[in-house]
Amino acid sequence: MTHSIDIDLGGRVLTLETGKFAKQAHGAVTVKFRESVVLSTACSNREPKPGASFFPLTIDYREYTYAAGRIPGGFLKREGRMSDREILTARLIDRPIRPLFPEGYSCETQIVGLVLSADPAHDPSSMAMNGASAALALSDIPFHHVLGSVRVAMVNGAPVVEPTYEEQKDSKLNIVVAGTAEGIVMVEAGANEATEEEVLAAIEFGHECCKKIIAGIKELAAQAGKPKREFEPPVRNQTIFAAVEKLVRERLTDALDTQKHGKTESYALVDALEAEALALFESEEDKVEAHICFELLRERIFRHEMLELRQRPDRRAFNQIRPITIEVGVLPRTHGSALFTRGETQALVTTTLGTKEDEQRLETINLAETSKRLMLHYNFPPFSVGEVGFMRGPGRREVGHGALAERSVTAVMPAEADFPYTMRVVSDILESNGSSSMATVCGAILSMMDAGVKIKAPVAGIAMGLVKEGDKYAILTDIAGAEDHYGDMDFKVAGTREGITGLQMDIKVPNISVDIMREALAQAKEGRLFILGKMEEVISTPRAELSPYAPRIYTITVPTEKIREVIGPGGKMIRSITDSTGTKIDIHDDGTINVFAIDGDSAKKALQMISDIAAVAEVGKTYLGKVVRIADFGAFVEIFPGTDGLLHISEISENRVKTVRDELNEGDQILVKVLALEGNKIKLSRRAVLKEQREKLHGGHGENGGEAPQIEVRSDNRGEAPAPSGDRPPREHSRDRDRGDRGHRGDRGPRRGPGGDRR
Repeated sequence: MTHSIDIDLGGRVLTLETGKFAKQAHGAVTVKFRESVVLSTACSNREPKPGASFFPLTIDYREYTYAAGRIPGGFLKREGRMSDREILTARLIDRPIRPLFPEGYSCETQIVGLVLSADPAHDPSSMAMNGASAALALSDIPFHHVLGSVRVAMVNGAPVVEPTYEEQKDSKLNIVVAGTAEGIVMVEAGANEATEEEVLAAIEFGHECCKKIIAGIKELAAQAGKPKREFEPPVRNQTIFAAVEKLVRERLTDALDTQKHGKTESYALVDALEAEALALFESEEDKVEAHICFELLRERIFRHEMLELRQRPDRRAFNQIRPITIEVGVLPRTHGSALFTRGETQALVTTTLGTKEDEQRLETINLAETSKRLMLHYNFPPFSVGEVGFMRGPGRREVGHGALAERSVTAVMPAEADFPYTMRVVSDILESNGSSSMATVCGAILSMMDAGVKIKAPVAGIAMGLVKEGDKYAILTDIAGAEDHYGDMDFKVAGTREGITGLQMDIKVPNISVDIMREALAQAKEGRLFILGKMEEVISTPRAELSPYAPRIYTITVPTEKIREVIGPGGKMIRSITDSTGTKIDIHDDGTINVFAIDGDSAKKALQMISDIAAVAEVGKTYLGKVVRIADFGAFVEIFPGTDGLLHISEISENRVKTVRDELNEGDQILVKVLALEGNKIKLSRRAVLKEQREKLHGGHGENGGEAPQIEVRSDNRGEAPAPSGDRPPREHSRDRDRGDRGHRGDRGPRRGPGGDRR
C-alpha cells in the first residue's frame, strides 16, 4: 500500500512517498520536488559487527545521468566511482545522522540515495538528506531521532528555501541546515562576506522549515512505519571500570596535560597507561572491556576539567589561539607557496597558475559539461599524525576538507577578466592536531598572494568547539584533536574582515540553541581577526610580479566577427600560431583573446599574428598591402591576411594608367590608403598616398623643390604602414619584375614629373 505526505515549504511542495519502490529495504522513501525524484533506502544488519571499534555506517549517494536524460561522456558509458559532488552529498547525509545513533550500536548500516529524475533547475542533495531521515524513521532500525534538512539562499536580502541553481549563483549566502525539532545538528555554508547576523537569520529560517519536514516525516511514519527493534546500549562492567580508574586516574589526568608534556609525549604516556591497565586482565574479553573503560575514563576526565575546572588540556584560555608562524615563498620553483603552522598543525600550501586549457571540466547532472578555474586539493598523509598507512588517492574526508577550503576562498577570487589564470592550490598537511582544514584556508590565501593572485581580500579560518552538559557549556576557540574528539561540536568559520565566506558545523547533540551559536560566531570572529592580523604581518597584499616560472598572459580584443578568421577552418590558423610561437591561446566569445607565454618575444609574435588576422580597416589610414589579383578595372590588394580591398585603376597613380599591369603585378607590395568602407567592401587609393608623399617632399625642399619620384615601401611584414624616417622617403621598388628604363614606356612617352614636365 502506498502512503504519501505533501509538505509545503513556502509555496514549494516536497512530497514523501513510501510503499511503491524498494519494498524489501528496511526503510524506503521516494522524495519528489518539482521534476526531481530521489529514492532513499536504509538497511541495517541484525547482528553487531565483530570487533567494531566505531559505528560501521556507510552512506552512498548516486546521481544517475539517465535522470537528466543523458548518456555518460567518455569511453565508459556507465557510472564509475563516486564523483566529488556525490561524495560531498554523502557526507552531508552522514554528518547529522551518525552522531545521533544510539551509543554502542555496532550493526553494519547502509543508507543509499539514488537520483532517479533530475529537475534541471534544482539541486537534489537536500532531498536525499530528507529521504535518508524518512527511511530511517519508517524502518525498524533503532534510530529514534527525526531530522529535517533544507537549503536556504539569501537572494536580494530575503531567504529562499530550496533555491534554484540560478538563485544559488546570485545569492550572498548559500546554506544547508539540518536539525531536529529541538535544535540544529549540522550547517554547511558558502557566502560572499555575509555578516554573523545574516548567517544566524538564515539558520533560524532554515530550522523553521526543518520543523515542517520533521512533522511530515512523523506523520508518514505513523501511517506506514515499522516497530523499532529492541536495542539496549551495552552496560559497562563496573568492576573492570573501577579497577582501571583506581590504577590510572591520577596519572592519566597528568598525562593528558599537553601543556606540560606536549602532544607526542602525552600520547605516549597515555598509551603506556592503557597497556598497564589492560595487563590487569587475562581474558581477551576483559581486555576489550578494559580498553572501552579506559577510553570512557579519559573522556570523563576531559569533560570534568572543561566544565568544572574550566581548563583545557593545554591550559589555554577558552578564546586563546595557539602560537602561529608563517612563511611565504618557501619553495623556489613553485609559482606561490606558504607554510602555515598553528600549534601542532602545519599546512604546506602551493599555488600553480595555468591557462584556460587547465580548467577542470565537470560533467554534472544539471549541465552536460561545465568547468572551474579554481581547484583546491587537500592531502592528509599518515605521517602527519605519526602513523603508517596507505596513500592511494583522496578519501571522503580529504575531498570534504578540500571542498570546504575551496568554498571559503572562492568569494575573494578575482574575476576572469582581471586575472585570466586557472589556479590549482594544493594543501599538504605535514602535522595535524586539530583544524587542518582551516590551516588550509589560511595557507591557500598566503600562497595565492605569494603567487600574485589578485584576491579581493585575505581570508582566515578558525575551528570552534563546544562541550555541553545540561545548562553548563564551554565554547572553545582553535580546538585541538582531543577537544574535537571528546567535545560536542566542531564549528569551522572562515572569512575576511568584512564577513563570512565559509562555514561548517557538526554537532553531536541534538539541542544546540541559536543563542549558543550566536556566542560561538562572535568568538569565532574575534579569532578570525586575530589570525588575519598575523597573516598580514607577513604579506598583506598580492605580489606585484608573478613568479618567473609562471606563464605570462597578454590580452588582445578583436571584433567578434573576426573570431572565426583567427581560429581558421578546423582550427588551422590558431594551431599555426601556437605551433610557430610556442604559446597557448584562449579565445572567448566576446572577442577577448588571452595569449599565454613564458617569454615576451613569443607573446609579441603571437599578438602580431592575431592583430594581422583580425585587423579592421579604418578610413583615412595607410597600410602596406600586397597585390593578390589583377583585373581590367583595378587590383585587389590584401592589407591584412584574408582582408582585400579594391584599388581601382583610377586610384593607382596620379597619372593616367592605361592598363593595370603597366604599374602593378601580383605579389607587389605597395602603400595604399583606405578611402571608404562600403559594407564588406574596402575602397583603396595608391594615388592619395603618392600625392601626400609628393607634397611633403615639395614642402621640405622649398617652393621649387624639384622632382618627387613615385614612392613605395617594401616590407616582409604587412599591416599599417610606418611613417617614413627623414625627409627623403625610400625608393619605389616593385617585386618580381624588372621595369627596365623608366624613361621609355613605349606609346606613353616619358614619365611626367610632379610639375608635368617631360623628363
